[in-house]
Amino acid sequence: MKYKQINNNSINQIMLIIIIVLILILVFSNLSYYLPGFLGAITLYILFRKSYFYLTDVRGWKKSLTSIFFIVLSVVFIVLPLWALIDYLIAQLNSFLGNRDEIIEKFNMLKEYMSDKPLLRDIDMSDAALLTFLQNLTRYVPSILNSVAEVAVNIIVTLFVLYFMQVHAKKMEITIYRAIPFSRMSKQEIWDEVNMMVRSNALGIPILGFFQGVVAMIGYWIFGVESYILLGLLTGIASIIPILGTMTIYVPICLIAFATGSLGNAIGLTLYCFFLVGGIDNILRFTILKTIGNVPPMITVFGVLLGLNLFGMLGLIFGPLILSSIGVLVKVYSNEYGKGIVRDYSRPRTSQQNDPPPMNTDNE
Repeated sequence: MKYKQINNNSINQIMLIIIIVLILILVFSNLSYYLPGFLGAITLYILFRKSYFYLTDVRGWKKSLTSIFFIVLSVVFIVLPLWALIDYLIAQLNSFLGNRDEIIEKFNMLKEYMSDKPLLRDIDMSDAALLTFLQNLTRYVPSILNSVAEVAVNIIVTLFVLYFMQVHAKKMEITIYRAIPFSRMSKQEIWDEVNMMVRSNALGIPILGFFQGVVAMIGYWIFGVESYILLGLLTGIASIIPILGTMTIYVPICLIAFATGSLGNAIGLTLYCFFLVGGIDNILRFTILKTIGNVPPMITVFGVLLGLNLFGMLGLIFGPLILSSIGVLVKVYSNEYGKGIVRDYSRPRTSQQNDPPPMNTDNE
């Protein structure tokens, strides 16, 4: 009996793929400290890509100067505001944690209020629970301070990598396009998904957090909540928390208002937070955010949970992208090996579709 021998070209191809994968694993495992910087550069590259090519190809700007221009924009409108926000939050949290007597006083009033309320009385409000909570917060704040150096290093890595990605953009994109072993239609599917997910999350999440934080801050100020600026900022940041979101901040504030303030203010604050702070999430998702990218809520929720564990804060962008890539790869498989639906690229693209991928500049 004769056995069919495996083609040497197939063996060489498999061996080459294995070697490439092993090298990539080796590189990423040893450069994982700088991974947020690389992901940040990819995010900014996709966000600025259309404007960058317009300035360099249409307006004739020099590539290096154009890249420096976008780096300065990133520093002025992204890096510096985030740095100022973190610096303010750390100072305010340290001040808040230092005033333990006031915390204990409000905690005792809240415990007394909850002691005879259904459901609320089952929550552990013992002194040991409060002490554990404060100890955890006290440990967490120094960890934030220690991570400032890591954040600074990765910001530098982001801007450094972004410069070279933009200056060598065409060459990089054509190289990636040729390296992807799929048809033009499948490459278009991949590009559309990556572009949409990065843009929708990188723009949508900050927009949502900003508006919810501002609305919450105004409500806290109207109903006489102390430290309303700090709590408004924390409410906006809490919007990234899956499922619960801003409720993790405004529900305890409303409970404390019931326990320590007037009943009218407490009821007003609760209604305000529930209908306005919570409701603006739905309003923005069906207006502004839908025009950026209509991401299914399930992908957003579980993608954020996945991404935060893998990449930290940038997981808010790349976590949902990983989950959505499953559906894209199924489409790619259908296009390449099944009965995929062929998209007609000769027709004009709608306003909701992304720009054609850079790969189309490569003549095949």
